[in-house]
Amino acid sequence: MTPVVALRHARVRYGPLEALHGVTLVAPGPGPTVLLGRNGSGRSTALHALAGTVPLSGGAVVWDGVDVTRLPAFARARRGLCLVPERRAVFASLTVRENLRLAAADPAPALDACPELRPLLPRRAGTLSGGEQRVLALSRALLARPRVLLVDEPAQGMAPALAARTYELLAGLDACVVLAEQRLPPALRGRRAFVYELRRGAVVFAGEAAELARRER
Repeated sequence: MTPVVALRHARVRYGPLEALHGVTLVAPGPGPTVLLGRNGSGRSTALHALAGTVPLSGGAVVWDGVDVTRLPAFARARRGLCLVPERRAVFASLTVRENLRLAAADPAPALDACPELRPLLPRRAGTLSGGEQRVLALSRALLARPRVLLVDEPAQGMAPALAARTYELLAGLDACVVLAEQRLPPALRGRRAFVYELRRGAVVFAGEAAELARRER
């Protein structure tokens, strides 16, 4: 069964400020669910709440019908949840090869999917460009064969052709894929994807990507 993750009336506080105001959203797989919003909208916080890297002050995280709100992030990772954050997604002091081997002994599947990493294998990850680091972070996540993959701005810093191929790869995974984006990527406009738009910590739109595109036109 393909997993489903959800937030139920989720609230997150950073000190005196509430970043999520009772957000409810469901992310089924396969196929991508996209959390849209500007900086400060709560999209990244929602992603981290699903991963367990920020605690809820109210509400619940549900995975395959089970409340996992109190399950720590490392335990969710062991069950097959993988988070690729926007920043610090690679181990800068390790080589590309060493980063990949943290996820799997044989990096061949990642190199087949992302051949541009082959000439970079001996380089330290911290010397790569922003786009190259995103490719490395995603490749390492794919090697882990996650059941749930959470990615904050997957194509940040990538050339358009590489970004399009990245979204095609993510959309084709047999997993629950949740992406946080500032705007809907062109590569997903023609695909079946469910979209939640967040604004100031609340959901203001929920629907298919095609519906959002029609509204924007």
